[in-house]
Amino acid sequence: MKHETKKNLKQKTMKSLTVFILCGGKSSRMQSEKGLVLFQEKPFIEHIIQAILPITDKIKLITGSKEYDELKYEKIPDLIADKGPLGGIYTALSHSETEFNLILSCDIPLISTELLQQLISKHTKEAGITVFASETKTHPLIGIYSKNIVPVIKEAIESDELKMMDLLARLPHQIIHIEESENVHLTNINSADELNDLNMNLS
Repeated sequence: MKHETKKNLKQKTMKSLTVFILCGGKSSRMQSEKGLVLFQEKPFIEHIIQAILPITDKIKLITGSKEYDELKYEKIPDLIADKGPLGGIYTALSHSETEFNLILSCDIPLISTELLQQLISKHTKEAGITVFASETKTHPLIGIYSKNIVPVIKEAIESDELKMMDLLARLPHQIIHIEESENVHLTNINSADELNDLNMNLS
């Protein structure tokens, strides 16, 4: 009976979860849309979508770029331009119809379904934000964000306090601790050099 209740609860959580991928703009270091950079013959964003789909197909992209038009998912341009990832999260949560939202950056091609399921299953309702962290690194752009924190984000944007770690410090949040070795699956690839390193390490 307990097992069944847990299963029903999980299904309920899945139904009340929306995934937003922050596509950002053109990366100066990549010289192109980061989410469309090829890794193992597929754009970053397709690797990410592949990891999400076993969990939910309720996926939306935060972007104003027509370069993502080939993807069938809804695209939402930033409500306030040039506010970085925080602006993207503000746009996502403002448009969301669900309390819980999985926010992902578009440059994490090694993210796995297993890690995302771990994040979702360990999230507690009391936390405004739930993210992964190892001893040396926190990953604020792979997290569960509550729609209820929109006023706090709006205030931060109006004050031009755009650092993600500052937002975490402002809110009740939950850290899911991971081993240092797991950071590789959560690492964002910001430059051609980092992409070359990744390809070399995996070859």
